[in-house]
Amino acid sequence: MERRSANRDSPHSHSRSRSPARAPAPLPQRQRKGIKKEDKGEEEEDYEWGGKRKQPKREAGSRAGSHDSDEKGPEDKEKPNFALSGKLTEEANKVNGVVIKYAEPPESRKPKRRWRLYPFKGEQALPTMYIHRQSCYLIGRDRKVCDLPIDHPSCSKQHAALQYRLVPYEREDGTAGKRVRPYIIDLESANGTFVNNKKIDTKKYIELLEKDVLKFGFSSREYVLLHENSKEDEEDDDVVDDKTAPSNGASGGGNSRNKREQSE
Repeated sequence: MERRSANRDSPHSHSRSRSPARAPAPLPQRQRKGIKKEDKGEEEEDYEWGGKRKQPKREAGSRAGSHDSDEKGPEDKEKPNFALSGKLTEEANKVNGVVIKYAEPPESRKPKRRWRLYPFKGEQALPTMYIHRQSCYLIGRDRKVCDLPIDHPSCSKQHAALQYRLVPYEREDGTAGKRVRPYIIDLESANGTFVNNKKIDTKKYIELLEKDVLKFGFSSREYVLLHENSKEDEEDDDVVDDKTAPSNGASGGGNSRNKREQSE
């Protein structure tokens, strides 16, 4: 009897008497992967190591391009340029299909005094040129654009310009005034412009006085500057108030020949 009870209490006897418990059937591999993902949850998908949340992936195409454009500030965007290009500027400064080398300055004014040029070829007097009807006269060989044509071959197509300018001056009583005076400017001509047989600098305004003599290139013609009134009549082109005139005036001016020669 004792032997039986010992055998009954031993584990070996128990395993022999009863059938062993069945282990649960293994899950399919697909289901295992799914469970693995579910167990990890958002912690693996949405977070990187260190607890930083992952940035969502950008879609290729238009969204990526729009994000790049948002990063650029408004100052980085290229602004439209409505200024005229070189060719358009030339077109705007053309007369009869010819590009004009000269442009009038802001102080350009039409004179009140009736100035004239009296041309001479040797001792022969030629027809008078009236030069008071506009603020500027272009001088040269190109008759398409020049107001005062000169046909000598030594003269340039656009040789010089006679320009009226509003300039400041000091009256005899010491007060300041403004008046319109004639100036000559050489437009980089090949053979120069002469005032009283003195060659003037190019691209520089030279004030003209009554009875000054102009010559262009190697031409023998002389042009004497006069007006219809006497020289003592200073009030014809005296402008007391001119709001459109520049505040600092022009670089020329003066009422004496000595002053002009010093500026040269």
